[in-house]
Amino acid sequence: MKEPLEQRGMPMTITTTPIDATLGAVVTDVSLKLLDDDTWQDIHKVFLEYAVLVFPAQHLTDEEQGAFALRFGNIEKLGPRQKTGVAPISNQKSDGSVVRPDEEGYKLLRGNEGWHTDSTYMPLASKAAMLSALVVPPEGGETGFADMRSAYDELDDATKEKLETLSAYHSLYYSQEMAGFQHKTDHLYGFHDKGAPLRPVIKTHAETGRKSLYTGRHAYGIPGMDPDESETLLASLLEEACQPPRVYLHPWNVGDLVVWDNRCVMHCACPYDTRHPRVLRGSRIAGDSETELAPTFKDERAEAFHPTSSNVSRLAHQ
Repeated sequence: MKEPLEQRGMPMTITTTPIDATLGAVVTDVSLKLLDDDTWQDIHKVFLEYAVLVFPAQHLTDEEQGAFALRFGNIEKLGPRQKTGVAPISNQKSDGSVVRPDEEGYKLLRGNEGWHTDSTYMPLASKAAMLSALVVPPEGGETGFADMRSAYDELDDATKEKLETLSAYHSLYYSQEMAGFQHKTDHLYGFHDKGAPLRPVIKTHAETGRKSLYTGRHAYGIPGMDPDESETLLASLLEEACQPPRVYLHPWNVGDLVVWDNRCVMHCACPYDTRHPRVLRGSRIAGDSETELAPTFKDERAEAFHPTSSNVSRLAHQ
């Protein structure tokens, strides 16, 4: 019997089908678990073009997803106990029950329903991220993606000029508080004492050179601006940016894998009946220090301020 080309080391010819939005494409005719270097280069090229890639029915193992994530860069650990390239993004606990509204995991998952970019509240923001679906609820629970390149392009010249001079602080404490949830400093990940990074409101993509809005729910407190004025501006930018045709909602099927570019895309979780389990497997790719590292300043919501350029939890050393 003739071997498939990918098993003989021959490159695969991927099929790319654009999604009906300003971002995103579905990639088929590829096996990510058998990925060769030439096919990876093809994937990376369309990744930079479309910013969100959907790979249906891949059914990767933890190890296979971790290997694919490493193609994009170093893995960012989402907790002090994460040892591999993947971490659960799930409302289901180890005993099979689902998290309750009074538990920290529930609060974080509900907070994720706001539009955001990963890790902007850490010194080193994320470069890319991926999710794969293991268990999906009967309805709802999609993941939304919004094109911040197109959002920037739609701004008038005067607004672009104004925003080029502005930066905003980013804090997970702040965004969770705005969502109605309070958290203590526990050093597990985002609730740290590393300070609030200050990031430009407009970001230039390191590989494509395209400009994007770079705000999201974690952003607040533009220096030199009245706090209320800052909040109004950031909220209006976010509301206007995350509108059709710049938005794609991915309806999950078990086995799907989606990867997106955190440097120009915002995303959010869509609501679902939390009595049902929703289990996704995440991999987050660390940003490049030359372009994703930001200075940090005291975050009044944290119990202390110990500035550092590292995202690693202090609990990882205990």
